[in-house]
Amino acid sequence: MVRGKTLMLQHRAEWVHNGDTWGIPGGARDSHESPPEAAIREAIEETGIEAEHVTIVTTHTDDHTDWRYDTIIARVSDQLIPHEMNHESQELRWVAWEDIDSMSLHPSFAKSWPVVHAILLRDF
Repeated sequence: MVRGKTLMLQHRAEWVHNGDTWGIPGGARDSHESPPEAAIREAIEETGIEAEHVTIVTTHTDDHTDWRYDTIIARVSDQLIPHEMNHESQELRWVAWEDIDSMSLHPSFAKSWPVVHAILLRDF
């Protein structure tokens, strides 16, 4: 979720897979969901946002044939207020794009971040 030149990142709880890293809210897609539907559902579950404040701009797909990592890039209104809704997060934070490289990132997000960053620079 993008607001200005910041991205909302989730500091993952230590006990989850790849815990104690920073990434974007997300998780597995249910069989009946599209990637954007899953992203909105996961963001609501993990951050407590209200979907009406989110506008999806584009999707970046990192396709590995037998699995894929979809990053849904969305613009959010100033009225969006994230708050930790479940035990999977230690913290939620708006992070300036230029500061993200210096953080301990979730491995899948770290691999996608250079391309996502280029999309943000191009489209925002």
